[in-house]
Amino acid sequence: MPFKLYDSLTNLKKEFKPLSFGKVSIYVCGITPYDTTHLGHTFTYVFFDTLVRYLKFKGYKVTYTQNVTDIDDDILKKAKELKTDWKKLGEKWTTRYLEDMKALNILPPTHYIKATEAIPEIIEIIRVLIQKGFASEINGNVYFEVSKFKNYGKLSKLTREEMIKISAERGANPNDPNKIDPLDFLLWQKSLEDEPFWNSPWGKGRPGWHIECSAMIYKTLGPQIDLHGGGYDLIYPHHESEIAQSESFTNKLPFVKYWSHVAMLNYKGEKMSKSLGNLVMVRDLLKKYSPNAIRWILLSHHYRSEWDFEEGELQKAERVLNKITQNLSGQFPTEEFTTLMDNDLDTPSVLKLLEKTPSKKLLQILGFTI
Repeated sequence: MPFKLYDSLTNLKKEFKPLSFGKVSIYVCGITPYDTTHLGHTFTYVFFDTLVRYLKFKGYKVTYTQNVTDIDDDILKKAKELKTDWKKLGEKWTTRYLEDMKALNILPPTHYIKATEAIPEIIEIIRVLIQKGFASEINGNVYFEVSKFKNYGKLSKLTREEMIKISAERGANPNDPNKIDPLDFLLWQKSLEDEPFWNSPWGKGRPGWHIECSAMIYKTLGPQIDLHGGGYDLIYPHHESEIAQSESFTNKLPFVKYWSHVAMLNYKGEKMSKSLGNLVMVRDLLKKYSPNAIRWILLSHHYRSEWDFEEGELQKAERVLNKITQNLSGQFPTEEFTTLMDNDLDTPSVLKLLEKTPSKKLLQILGFTI
């Protein structure tokens, strides 16, 4: 049976056929480092770590880029609140995140890149987009004009009204008087006097959110990639806008062959998020539970299924893992394992298989430490 993965663009499970035989390029949107790592983040990164491990098990050579959005409105706002330097704030929380990922045995990506390391590429992409007529400079800001890109909205499948509403909720300003259309988005924004800036053909400024990821992909993986991932909440406006600007810049379609999005994790009935403050921190959980137990509960839920975290799951996971590790056998149920994983990474069923057949090799392939 071929390996099938759900593609968010087509809403179909599709046979996985990378652009280049035997090689897979993956980009996953990383953290904005102004706070610590919560379990919702970790659900995303454990899934993609498991996917990378499985692709390697299947014999693929994987090149995996993950980014750090180390310059954006949220970081600058938080740095002002704390009266600290934005760079130091970002470095502190990036280090903390990497420590948490290492504790959970998540493999480091091939490329781990900061947005500020791709400023030359960002400026070049914007310059070309203006030259091609997809973007315009107004009062030191540069906007991508969505009316110039056919099928804007093809990933999110939202109505125009829905897009305007959501973009406002996620930091954009549909009422910006410089915009031709409320959905136009910033590629470059003029920096305020007390904000960091980079010199550009349009004056002193800083990059918009979406262009950062397009530039980091282009710099580390090239004009087209096999798989782009992130949390479900990034579909619009972030990933939608990436498609528009990247395909307009390179003329290579599709920009991404497979889109993969991880469902939201809820806690106490609401989406776990920094804005709501209902966070379960990985670092706090590690004081009470093993990294294996945390990994177990995350893989016990299918990556596309929304779920509510309950601490009792971790207690149960510890008991199950103790039983498995005490009864390890040399048997590796290869056929059953690959059949389940080839069906859109059915990790919940794989863990049930592991309970029936406690295999050391299977534990290791899934990223558990023994």
